[in-house]
Amino acid sequence: MQLKVKRLVAEATLPKYAHGPLEDAGMDLCSVVDTLLEPGVPQAVATGLSIELPPGYEAQVRPRSGMALKHAITVPNSPGTVDPGYRGELKVILLNLGKAPYAIAKGDRIAQMVIARYEGVELVETELSETARGEGGFGSSGR
Repeated sequence: MQLKVKRLVAEATLPKYAHGPLEDAGMDLCSVVDTLLEPGVPQAVATGLSIELPPGYEAQVRPRSGMALKHAITVPNSPGTVDPGYRGELKVILLNLGKAPYAIAKGDRIAQMVIARYEGVELVETELSETARGEGGFGSSGR
């Protein structure tokens, strides 16, 4: 599969697999801005890129594990979904869950993007079949 990518600004970094597509599921997305993530304040960080996904595919935007562990930086709507019809700039919503501000510089890797196939469905309004679990959820199976 090919993914069409457009640089909206010259300094935008194309998404890249750190170890190649056979070893990595996610491609790194990089910032095109210098910004400061204040604790508890979500911010949309620009990548300077737009993409064209084929029908039946989505791009999932996920946190980078190192940033999450070392600095408590996450993607609060993880995974963020980019639909195949979207042609605007990819921006990553980042949230600093730490106690100190976190600086992002142009070119920093800020998230991962995973391309995934999905199935569209046709909704059919009807009664649902019974199961042993029924409506049990949110801890109903024990600790």
